[in-house]
This record gives sequence, C-alpha cells and structure tokens, in this order.
Amino acid sequence: MEGELLEGRRILLIIAGGIAAYKSLELIRRLRERGAAVRCVMTEAARQFVTPLSVSSLSEDKVYGDLWSLTDESEMGHIRLSREADLLVVAPATADLIARMAMGLADDLAATTLLASDKPVLIAPAMNAMMWAHPATQANLATLAARGVMRVGPGSGDLACGEVGFGRMAEPADILAAIVRALAPDRRLAGRRALVTSGPTREPIDPVRYLSNHSSGKQGHAIAAALAALGAETVLVSGPTQEPTPAGVRLVAVETARQMLEASEAALPVDVAVMAAAVSDWRVDTAAGQKLKKDGKGPPSLRLVENPDILASIAGRHNDRPLLVIGFAAETENVVANARAKRKRKGCDWILANDVSPGTGTFGGDRNTIHMVDGDLVEDWPVMSKIEVAARLADRIAEVLQSGNLAPHR
Repeated sequence: MEGELLEGRRILLIIAGGIAAYKSLELIRRLRERGAAVRCVMTEAARQFVTPLSVSSLSEDKVYGDLWSLTDESEMGHIRLSREADLLVVAPATADLIARMAMGLADDLAATTLLASDKPVLIAPAMNAMMWAHPATQANLATLAARGVMRVGPGSGDLACGEVGFGRMAEPADILAAIVRALAPDRRLAGRRALVTSGPTREPIDPVRYLSNHSSGKQGHAIAAALAALGAETVLVSGPTQEPTPAGVRLVAVETARQMLEASEAALPVDVAVMAAAVSDWRVDTAAGQKLKKDGKGPPSLRLVENPDILASIAGRHNDRPLLVIGFAAETENVVANARAKRKRKGCDWILANDVSPGTGTFGGDRNTIHMVDGDLVEDWPVMSKIEVAARLADRIAEVLQSGNLAPHR
C-alpha cells in the first residue's frame, strides 16, 4: 500500500542541523524504495552531521543548500524547488528552524523555500528536552499547527546530549507513515466523534503524595492522534503525562479517576470510546489535608476504597453508549485469558491486551505487543511501535464503523 501511494510522488526533504540528521538517510532510502522522488535541501548546520555526498547518493539527485548559488537559482530557484514537490518534509526540524518558520523568516534556502511554498508541510521535531518544553518552542509549534503544518513526534528517551526526555526525532518508519497519511489523507472518520482516555491517574494521599502507576500516556495519545488523522472529532481525557497534545485533538486534563469518569461522561455522546488510560484501581478513602509526617509510631494506616470503573461505566450506558467501546488490559501474567475475562466483566466490545511485566519495556517505552480480543476471537499483533499500533487500531475502527457490522452490546 505504501508503495502504491508513494510511487511517483515528489518529496522535498529539508534536513536541519542536529544529530538526528543521520535518520534522514534511512528515511530517504525508504522513500526511494517505494518509488518516491526525493529532492533534498540541507542547512549549513546539517552538513556538520551528514554529508551532501551521502544524501545525494541515496536520493539520486542534487543536494541544494546555498540561497545565493547562481547556478541553483538559474536551474531551479527556491520558488520552483518548493512548488514542484507534493509535500515538504522537515526532518529533523530543530528548535531554530521551527522558530524561523513561525516568524516567517527567509534567511537561508531552507527557510526561504518553506516560506515560498504553497504545498503541505510535515515536520519531525528533534531537540533537547528543555528546548522542547520551553514556552517559546511550544508557542511556535502552536503557531505552525494553526497554519496547518503537520507534525510527527517527537518521542522520549535518551537524547544525544546525555539527558532523558522528549525531543527524540520520530523513527524513519513513523515518519514514512506520516508522509503517506499526508499525501493520501484518509477521512473515513469524518463526521464521527471519538473519546480516548490516556495516561495514569493520581490518587492523593496527602498534598504531596499520591497513588499512581508507570503509564506514560504514549499509547493513548497515539490513538487519539490516529483517530483525529482519520477525521474524527476527538476528545482526549488524560491524566498527568509529558506527552504533547496531538494536533487536532481537544485535551481535557484530569488527575484522579473520578475526574476522568466525569470528563469522559461529559464528552458523550461519541461513536467510539477507546479507554486506554491506566486508571488507579484504588484511592485513599480520605486524603490528609496536611503532609503526613513520621511520628515514631510507624507508618500511617491508609484505608483504600475502590475507584469507579470507567470502562464498565461507559460500556454499560444505555441511551448514549458509544457504538464501539474498546478497553485495554495491562497484564503481567495469563495475558489473553485475563483479557478475555475482563472484556466480559466490563461489557466492552474489544479488549487490547498487552504484557507490562518488568523487562517488557511496554510502560514508558515506544513499542507494544497487542493481543486484540473480540468476542471469542483473539488476534495477535506483531511487535510494533505505539504509533503503528494506533494506526492499525484506528483503521480497524474506521472499517467497522463504515461497514455497520457492529456486534450487539454485551
């Protein structure tokens, strides 16, 4: 499918300066393998990380970089360079180039080409975690999103600077998938409404302590992004997470399970609800109003009570139950068997089960292994990125909603 969609398409790849520029070489290779024509613009800083010779060899085309080149301007010109492409891709998109795009600067060939273009633009940000989180960067990203600039990533993890956090450029496979979506927008969920829950919940013990879990929100946020990409009006109800809000998604930030249930019910009616949040099962009956202190008499006695069951509550509604209710089962043993039992107990349509045992790297990681339980059917998905899991699930949701082949509510 990717090959069919990319065959003969013209991609203008703008490579900015950052260690992640090495990934652009793999992206070029994958695009060329699928029949896309790739023309590249490199900033001066990009040449410090990858060579124009490497880029030219893989793209099988000349590399552009000098705004003042008489030869380049007479042969191509920055206007034609951008206008003859089907899509402009900036990978890596550094904080500097993102800022210049937002301000509309035209001080080098890359920025000038972007400013002169009337074609869609996709950016793959890559930078230090503090640079990513800086209000200036977030404001610049919001400006670009309002102008219709698409984004893939970034992810989180170890960064080249030695720090850990957000700023890792998306992997070539994920950028490739985003390019396909940008070139052949699939709007099968246009006119549909979706609810997604994501992240952990935090249940206060006192003003400074809480009960929670290791959920990062990566999978839930990726699902919200995938549904929005297919045209769904998507509400994302999320507990505390460092994940950026996906483009085109309305975020409702919550802390506790009770707040998440209230926000989820307020989002109804929807056509599909994907309850991907890792909701704390219990909360302290009465949270202390002041910080609990050691008094030499041992730890305090905490009385735990059950939190509301958000998945069962949404699946059990009558007048405004979503057409499709999908839950997640994070298990450490007997993954499929426990997921089957959970689906029946909760009354949802599908359960996506995954193994979150120590060592799997699922919680907080970028990859996932899903077992999809639909009635008596179990479909084992291969190991893939959480973005790929989200795209596959969104595709399945669109397929079922379009067909109208919905099972009776259980």
